[in-house]
Amino acid sequence: MLSRSLQRAAVAGVATLLALGTLTACSDSPADDSGRISVVTGFYPLQFVSEKIGGTDADMVNLAQPGAEPHDMELSPAQVAEVAKAGLVVYLKGFQPQLDEAVAQNAADRAFDVATVTPLVSGPNHQGATEEGGNAPDPHVWLDPTRLAAIAGSVSHRLAELDPAHAAGYAERGDALVAELNKLDAEFSAGLANCQRHEIVTSHAAFGYLADRYKLKQIALSGLTPDTEPTPQQVAAVAAEARQYGATTIFFETLVSPKVAQTLAEQVGAKTAVLDPLEGLAEGGTGDYFSVMRANLATLRTALGCS
Repeated sequence: MLSRSLQRAAVAGVATLLALGTLTACSDSPADDSGRISVVTGFYPLQFVSEKIGGTDADMVNLAQPGAEPHDMELSPAQVAEVAKAGLVVYLKGFQPQLDEAVAQNAADRAFDVATVTPLVSGPNHQGATEEGGNAPDPHVWLDPTRLAAIAGSVSHRLAELDPAHAAGYAERGDALVAELNKLDAEFSAGLANCQRHEIVTSHAAFGYLADRYKLKQIALSGLTPDTEPTPQQVAAVAAEARQYGATTIFFETLVSPKVAQTLAEQVGAKTAVLDPLEGLAEGGTGDYFSVMRANLATLRTALGCS
């Protein structure tokens, strides 16, 4: 794999070629060589929404690979070219810096930042033990199904505007997805309404929007990005909170090492379980957003003693 500096140089080089016209981006028409609109997404939840709404009327390219942690994704020159020729880029500004750069240089007029629909927030549920002040906005909006429903509605409208010949299909599939997301929200609300505990101890602070929506308290070992290692003092502080609230489960996730969560669980006499932040699907994994979210709900109900 190229070093970060070489990768950035490659990205800049492709951007220069694009500016000179060596690679041609879409102009008047959003369609690709197949005659369908080309939609590029930054990571899995946005891919899921776009594929559900686009159906067979759109061609989809997701830049984050299965099994890879998408926060610090490095784009290849070929991926920058995909951004440049896209009819629509669906992304979350600030979550993947190299994609932000590629969009700004090559697709600013064809990009949809989902944070313009559901603004990012910060606060007690949106920070971890390694963050002081909690002022950084939390990007993990898709873990609140109602926020993802708002994004879905906007993607549907964007596609209908760009590809009016298929507007009816986009609208129908968009409405169906919004309805299913609202159903999922109702399942979470009912499933977490009567619980013995309301505190979730997580390996990183990905679940703030879920906690806000369903009246839970997130206690996170690390901050908004999972690659930040907590200090022994921070682990001890979270352990004290876990004991205070009688936590029986420490949650870890699929795309990063569970080692710190396992260490904490041993310290407090708890077990561990997967709570999936859905930043990406595990490599070779099955299922989709709905099945993973429903698995998360079942795991939460067990860990929190819900009836």
